[in-house]
Amino acid sequence: MAQHLRTPQDVVEKFWFTERTNMLQEDEGRYAFKVDLRANKAQIKNAIESIFKVKVDNVRVMNVPGKIRRVRVRAGSTPHWKKAIVKLKPGYTIEF
Repeated sequence: MAQHLRTPQDVVEKFWFTERTNMLQEDEGRYAFKVDLRANKAQIKNAIESIFKVKVDNVRVMNVPGKIRRVRVRAGSTPHWKKAIVKLKPGYTIEF
Protein backbone atom coordinates (compact mmCIF):
# COMPACT_ATOMS: atom_id res chain seq x y z
CA MET A 1 0.00 0.00 0.00
CA ALA A 2 1.05 3.57 -0.51
CA GLN A 3 2.67 5.59 2.25
CA HIS A 4 -0.51 7.50 3.13
CA LEU A 5 -2.62 4.31 3.39
CA ARG A 6 -0.61 2.13 5.74
CA THR A 7 -3.27 -0.17 7.14
CA PRO A 8 -6.52 -1.63 5.77
CA GLN A 9 -8.41 0.51 8.28
CA ASP A 10 -6.95 3.61 6.58
CA VAL A 11 -8.50 2.52 3.28
CA VAL A 12 -11.99 1.53 4.47
CA GLU A 13 -13.55 4.33 6.50
CA LYS A 14 -17.01 2.88 7.20
CA PHE A 15 -19.79 0.66 5.96
CA TRP A 16 -22.34 2.58 3.86
CA PHE A 17 -25.89 1.50 4.71
CA THR A 18 -28.94 2.79 2.78
CA GLU A 19 -32.12 1.20 1.47
CA ARG A 20 -30.51 0.73 -1.93
CA THR A 21 -27.34 -0.86 -0.54
CA ASN A 22 -29.46 -3.10 1.68
CA MET A 23 -31.27 -4.41 -1.43
CA LEU A 24 -27.92 -4.93 -3.20
CA GLN A 25 -26.66 -6.84 -0.18
CA GLU A 26 -29.68 -9.15 0.00
CA ASP A 27 -30.17 -9.72 -3.74
CA GLU A 28 -26.67 -9.72 -5.22
CA GLY A 29 -24.26 -10.08 -2.30
CA ARG A 30 -22.80 -6.59 -2.85
CA TYR A 31 -21.67 -4.38 0.02
CA ALA A 32 -21.04 -0.63 -0.02
CA PHE A 33 -18.25 1.16 1.85
CA LYS A 34 -17.06 4.72 2.20
CA VAL A 35 -13.35 4.60 1.37
CA ASP A 36 -10.40 6.98 1.30
CA LEU A 37 -10.31 9.28 -1.73
CA ARG A 38 -6.76 8.17 -2.58
CA ALA A 39 -7.50 4.41 -2.54
CA ASN A 40 -7.65 2.41 -5.76
CA LYS A 41 -9.53 -0.81 -6.54
CA ALA A 42 -6.64 -3.12 -5.65
CA GLN A 43 -6.11 -1.44 -2.27
CA ILE A 44 -9.83 -1.62 -1.51
CA LYS A 45 -9.97 -5.31 -2.44
CA ASN A 46 -6.97 -6.18 -0.25
CA ALA A 47 -8.34 -4.14 2.67
CA ILE A 48 -11.79 -5.79 2.58
CA GLU A 49 -10.25 -9.26 2.32
CA SER A 50 -7.94 -8.68 5.28
CA ILE A 51 -10.47 -6.92 7.56
CA PHE A 52 -13.44 -9.25 7.04
CA LYS A 53 -11.61 -12.50 6.06
CA VAL A 54 -13.61 -12.92 2.83
CA LYS A 55 -12.78 -13.28 -0.88
CA VAL A 56 -13.70 -10.35 -3.12
CA ASP A 57 -14.91 -11.02 -6.66
CA ASN A 58 -15.39 -7.48 -7.99
CA VAL A 59 -14.93 -3.85 -6.88
CA ARG A 60 -16.75 -0.88 -8.37
CA VAL A 61 -15.68 2.62 -7.33
CA MET A 62 -17.44 5.94 -7.69
CA ASN A 63 -16.46 9.46 -6.68
CA VAL A 64 -19.36 11.22 -4.99
CA PRO A 65 -19.28 15.02 -5.34
CA GLY A 66 -19.92 17.19 -2.31
CA LYS A 67 -23.20 19.05 -2.03
CA ILE A 68 -23.50 22.82 -1.83
CA ARG A 69 -24.79 23.91 1.56
CA ARG A 70 -25.74 27.35 2.78
CA VAL A 71 -25.85 28.80 6.28
CA ARG A 72 -27.62 32.14 6.16
CA VAL A 73 -25.59 34.19 3.67
CA ARG A 74 -22.47 32.04 3.46
CA ALA A 75 -22.29 29.26 0.93
CA GLY A 76 -20.05 26.25 1.35
CA SER A 77 -19.97 22.62 0.40
CA THR A 78 -19.67 19.23 1.99
CA PRO A 79 -16.48 17.34 1.13
CA HIS A 80 -16.17 14.99 -1.84
CA TRP A 81 -15.90 11.30 -0.98
CA LYS A 82 -15.44 7.91 -2.60
CA LYS A 83 -17.84 4.97 -2.45
CA ALA A 84 -16.91 1.37 -3.24
CA ILE A 85 -19.41 -1.37 -4.11
CA VAL A 86 -17.79 -4.74 -3.36
CA LYS A 87 -19.11 -8.07 -4.64
CA LEU A 88 -18.02 -11.15 -2.71
CA LYS A 89 -17.36 -14.57 -4.18
CA PRO A 90 -20.17 -17.12 -3.71
CA GLY A 91 -20.34 -18.58 -0.22
CA TYR A 92 -18.96 -15.51 1.57
CA THR A 93 -20.93 -12.96 3.60
CA ILE A 94 -20.05 -10.07 5.88
CA GLU A 95 -21.78 -9.96 9.26
CA PHE A 96 -22.39 -6.56 10.85
